[in-house]
Amino acid sequence: MPIVVDIDVMLAKRKMSVGELADRVGITPANLAVLKNGRAKAVRFTTLAALCEVLDCQPGDLLRWEPDGPGDGNGTAQESGASVPAGSSPQ
Repeated sequence: MPIVVDIDVMLAKRKMSVGELADRVGITPANLAVLKNGRAKAVRFTTLAALCEVLDCQPGDLLRWEPDGPGDGNGTAQESGASVPAGSSPQ
């Protein structure tokens, strides 16, 4: 997936453990591990806001986009299955 989660980087900068962050944010360590290891399919804005508050950072410090590698078949949004309303054509 092209979204990379950099929670580990911020934890190291803040000298904070995963357990402490989970406690302060109000989520389980298991759910935080899913997020920080890039296995989450979604994150609530309330959780993202709490992470930013506790870590004193911006969302972009925790999440970044990296394009997929060449030739993997996941190029543009149209190629990856984005829908186009009926009766219209992609531009």
